[in-house]
Amino acid sequence: MPEAHVEAPTVGSMLLASLLLKLGGYGFLRFSLTFLGEATNTYIPYVSALALAGVIYGSLSTLRQVDLKRIIAYSSVSHMNLVVLGIFSITREGLDGAIYLMIAHGIVSTALFFCVGILYDRTHSRLLRYYGGLITVMPLFGVYFFLFSLANMSFPGTPNFLGELLIFMGIFYQSTLILFFSTAGIVLAAAFSVFLYNRIAYGTLKTKYAREFTDINLREGAILLVLLVMCVLLGLCGNIVLEFTRFSVYDITL
Repeated sequence: MPEAHVEAPTVGSMLLASLLLKLGGYGFLRFSLTFLGEATNTYIPYVSALALAGVIYGSLSTLRQVDLKRIIAYSSVSHMNLVVLGIFSITREGLDGAIYLMIAHGIVSTALFFCVGILYDRTHSRLLRYYGGLITVMPLFGVYFFLFSLANMSFPGTPNFLGELLIFMGIFYQSTLILFFSTAGIVLAAAFSVFLYNRIAYGTLKTKYAREFTDINLREGAILLVLLVMCVLLGLCGNIVLEFTRFSVYDITL
């Protein structure tokens, strides 16, 4: 398939999504809100404005991408800016939601990057135009990708939904104006998630490359199944995380 020179989504992408992106949020929680409390209160309006712009711009940029890896990466930018809004709401709900969304994003985004890696392993291309109609030749992959796409758009019953709900509750206590504009991220996240899945799973199968599209093997299925179980568990049992974070959050918001 053309564009074989494009680098593959590696383990580095999955580590970036699951761990490294969360270091900034940890820094805000551990240092900004505890050691630099007075300065944080001063700069809350400016940080919130930048984060709000990041939510909207990140989502709009995602809609313009044609590279599968970049679509997932830009959607992560939008989610992490939403985490910043939750942290700087300085409310218990906002902080709980920010922590929860970081954990949820680490699972869901890792799974999506892994799905992109599965496609790249077969076709050696991440360009969206080479895909379409995969649900007919890769039905099991299509099911997994659909479920993780639902989680990425914060569908009810997924951990992203619980995290974003708590964040929006915290933002509501801070500013209804910020809440109003930040909800645009919900609509845009649904738009780019549906757009991506629709382009990959449905439409015309590129018969020229059909022989490359084999369904997921046992190893790939086992990895995706573990991530899916974690996603469902956190989506239905929020106290698994919130029970461990409530005391730290309580100390910060005193």
